[in-house]
Amino acid sequence: MLMNEASLQAWAPRILSVLRIMASLVFLQYGLSKYFGFPAHSPANFTMFSLLGLAGAIELIGSLFLLAGFWSREAAFIMSGEIAVAYFMRKAPVSFFPQVNGGGLEVLVCFVFLYLFFAGPGPWSVDAMRRSGGSV
Repeated sequence: MLMNEASLQAWAPRILSVLRIMASLVFLQYGLSKYFGFPAHSPANFTMFSLLGLAGAIELIGSLFLLAGFWSREAAFIMSGEIAVAYFMRKAPVSFFPQVNGGGLEVLVCFVFLYLFFAGPGPWSVDAMRRSGGSV
């Protein structure tokens, strides 16, 4: 075996932080695309004061909060809900099954954020620094 159980357990909190950081960086791209047209083009007829604009704001602001690990649980919960609503509005009417409707990524991201809501941000976060009195 490559690593023993104790080594894996010792790394688990740090990998939780890595999961939080990577998930927020991936999700951040969707908000950046909606508002700034980067790294992909903005959706056609995008307006700030619409349901799509609200989704973009949640993706942008929530991802930045989650990236820093600031109010992580709250941000993860809101983003999990946002992607669940998006899935049921856009993908589920096509088919219930993600394999058929192309919504596998949305389902996975929704549950990663739900996991982060329950698991917390990990040790490499502003939230962890605030809990420990300033040292991580």
